[in-house]
Amino acid sequence: MTLPELPGFPVSRPRRLRRTAALRRLVSEVGVRPADLVLPMFVREGIADPVAVTSMPGVVQHTQESLVKAAVAAVEAGVGGLMLFGIPTDKDGRGSGADDPHGVLNVALARLRAELGEDTVLMADLCLDEFADHGHCGVLSGDGTGEVDNDATLERYAAMARAQADAGAHLLGTSGMMDGQVGVVRAALDAAGHVEVGILGYAPKYASGFYGPFREAVNSSLVGDRKGYQQDHTRTVREALAEVALDVAEGADIVMVKPALPYLDVLRAVADASPVPVAAYQISGEYAMVEAAAERGWLDRERIILETLTSIKRAGASIILTYWAVEAANLTP
Repeated sequence: MTLPELPGFPVSRPRRLRRTAALRRLVSEVGVRPADLVLPMFVREGIADPVAVTSMPGVVQHTQESLVKAAVAAVEAGVGGLMLFGIPTDKDGRGSGADDPHGVLNVALARLRAELGEDTVLMADLCLDEFADHGHCGVLSGDGTGEVDNDATLERYAAMARAQADAGAHLLGTSGMMDGQVGVVRAALDAAGHVEVGILGYAPKYASGFYGPFREAVNSSLVGDRKGYQQDHTRTVREALAEVALDVAEGADIVMVKPALPYLDVLRAVADASPVPVAAYQISGEYAMVEAAAERGWLDRERIILETLTSIKRAGASIILTYWAVEAANLTP
């Protein structure tokens, strides 16, 4: 981008267009619509009432009943979609509950699809971490190293994809960052007759310190980190663009940058290069740090919510996953 050639002061006075609220509205170029927003939601097995996530004020682990009620309210507020995460009572090494049609996530998907129909886009997190007792996004190799077996994991993702599509998901979020995951999921969906179900490819997804509160939200069993398969923040955007190119070539219908705020430069590069729509996930740590600062009176909470969402939109995201989706939908003009 080249710098504009403008006459100097006093002929040029940029403040002229900032002087009143009406002038600022007139020349506004970036806005966040309710339909641009997706609400991540957690549903937990074996609880009688919603359980607060202490590190994310205002966010809860839902029962099946409270999930439906909150989902209906979100749709009435105009949000564009819902992203579901399941929290099972029992976990094992292969995440068996992930593709169980009677498992917590698939039951929730079926209930919401029956309740909402086509009124909103229903998304499912396609990853094993919430269902595996070791907390990793895939099946471990079994050699004692604790490494995730990429190709064995792909078999589990194919089974998950079929189960989530059968349950009624419109889009599947391939968040595990396994090589080849999008292609395997696409092939599994097509073979099962789910050619209409789309794929939200997490490309790129970084091994970030901002995921901390999410671990509480999904009752994570993880010990250690996921640096062996999620992307390294010290790499340039070239690696991110390579991940995007691979996902698009394998059949991703949308690609997503995660986290959002620490990677706005990556988001801009992906948006400039991607032939498919681009999403960004304003993750738990981004949410929690604003809520904590606002609680102490250090920030104007509503102003910061809209400012951060606008920055993500300005950087190139046409879709934003955020825990403030419903509130922001009611704040936007």
